[in-house]
Order: sequence, then structure tokens, then C-alpha cells
Amino acid sequence: MRKKKHVTRVLAVLTSASLLAAGSMTAFAAETTYPVTVTTYGRDGSELETVYEKAPEKVLAVYQGCIETLLALGLEDHIVAAAGLDNAVPDDQTEAFEKLNYLDEFTPSLETVTMLDPDMIFSWGSYFGEDTLGEASDWIDKGVNTYISSNTKSDGSDRTLENEYTDILNMGIIFNVQDKAEEIVNEMKDTIASVLEQTASIEEKPTVMVIEFGSTSITNYGASSLGGDMVQELGGVLVNDVYGSIGQEDVIAGNPDVIFIVYMPYSGDDPEEVKNDRVSRLVDEEVYQSLNAVQNGRVYPIMLSEMYASATRTQDGIRTFAQGLYPDLTLE
Repeated sequence: MRKKKHVTRVLAVLTSASLLAAGSMTAFAAETTYPVTVTTYGRDGSELETVYEKAPEKVLAVYQGCIETLLALGLEDHIVAAAGLDNAVPDDQTEAFEKLNYLDEFTPSLETVTMLDPDMIFSWGSYFGEDTLGEASDWIDKGVNTYISSNTKSDGSDRTLENEYTDILNMGIIFNVQDKAEEIVNEMKDTIASVLEQTASIEEKPTVMVIEFGSTSITNYGASSLGGDMVQELGGVLVNDVYGSIGQEDVIAGNPDVIFIVYMPYSGDDPEEVKNDRVSRLVDEEVYQSLNAVQNGRVYPIMLSEMYASATRTQDGIRTFAQGLYPDLTLE
């Protein structure tokens, strides 16, 4: 019986995906028939099956993308508590967010979660481990379903746009709001399709690096990162496929047409100060003055939350990358 439910769920997602691939904004999503089985992951990437007898009514949502996905789908009344925001939610979600029980604990403790008695925990892979909530599978065994954002599992697999789409579509299935979920994903896919159509005649696509300056190192977001996947889906060419630490010499050797500088303001930070500081670490440093991107004024900031476990902010990331790659682009 469990296997049959799982097959039904997978077919539902494939049906939605095929409609999206066709670019149809008028496709009608199927209604969720409960019980429904949805595949999620443990922190280590192991697949876990979760059975929903009905839409969850007491969801604990922890971290930005998880909270914002539920709010975007109009599910604020299903959230028992939320925590872990680095930034304010978008303006169009403020009213709904103010209805939530937002916890003082950035990462709620095991004791707090136990007292909340949720029927579902929606969070990142990092929230499940020895020092936090324990294994996701243990919660499922106790009757509390978990859903880990696919691009946050720690098994070393590629972080992709497709994973972000799937998470949103799965929330649509779980809560029987498939039409809203498909609308959000359709908008992202349609933006990419529009960019590719407008740039089809460009024979030499721009070369790109997406980098983040840390206190002592530089992180390059290569092909296996979500940011790197976004760039490639938009037609950009990554000059360095490595996802990990690199040195100044690697940036100079890459010498791309376009450089995106990753920044992330946290609670209490001035976003403009953080952004300007990170960009200045490239454009104001003598060692980088020979770079084409610096000389041609093609260095652009992008917020980490738009390209890491970005959920509904994925659309913002797609637009930021697209406008940097193709400055003359027209986006609605």
C-alpha cells in the first residue's frame, strides 16, 4: 500500500512538471486526494517517505524560505510557530506574518518543539542532527512529518533550480493548494524562458563568476551550487566549475565578463552597508583592477537568500542574474 501511494504522488508531480515545461499558465492542478505520500530527505540525503492523512494544521516553520513559502501559498493559519528569519519577509507577506507565533529562539530547542506539539516540521537539513532536533526519521516514526528543503541536505548532491521548484510544488500537494504552487513555479520558468528567447541571437554568452568574500577566504559558487545552476539555466557560462574555496589568483585567472558578489545582511545589519562592503572588496582592490568585469562596470551584488535555499525568492535571484548577464534585457 505504501508503494502504491508513493507512485501516485510521483505521477502527480510529473504531471505538473510536464504542464510547466509546456509553458502553460492556464493548466489546472489536480486536487490532492488524501492520504498522500510525499518523499523528502534526511539531513544526510537519505530518502524518507511521509504520509499525510490530511493537510497539516500545526506546522513549525524554521528559516526564511520555509516560512515565506507557506505564506506565499496562503497557509499562515496552518503554522503553529515560526522562527529563524534573517531578514524581514517581503512586503506583500507582512500582514500574514504578523498573525504568526514568531518565536524568540532563532533555532527552537528540542524542548520548545516538543511543547509546541507540531504535526509537521518544515526546515533545513541543518536543523536535524545531534545538537538540534535529532534525526528527521525519528520524528516521522513518532507521527510528526518532516520536510527538509531539498537544496539543504548535506550529501554533496547538486543544488538545483529543479529542487526549488519541487519543494514548492510538494507544498502545494501536501496542503492541497496546487494551483497556487504551480503559479509561483510557472512565473519562475516563464521568466527564464523569456530571457532565453530574448537572448537566443547572442552567439557568445557572457562568462561569469559568482563569488562571496569571507573574512579569510573566497567562496566560488560553481556548477553544483544553486547560484551556478541559475546562471547556466539563463545561458551564462561559468569560468570556474568549482563550488568551494578559491584564491585571488583564481578570480584573476578566470577574468569573466560578469562577476556577481554574494552578500547577506543579518538581523541588525544595515543591508546597504553590507552590500557596499562586499562589492568594494573587489572593485576597490588594486589586485583586481585588470579584470574585465571591473573595468567595464559589470560587477553586481546578489543577496545570498536569492540563491541559496531560496524558495519563493528564487524568482528574485533569477531576475538579478538575468539583468546582470544581459543589461539590455526587458523583464516584466
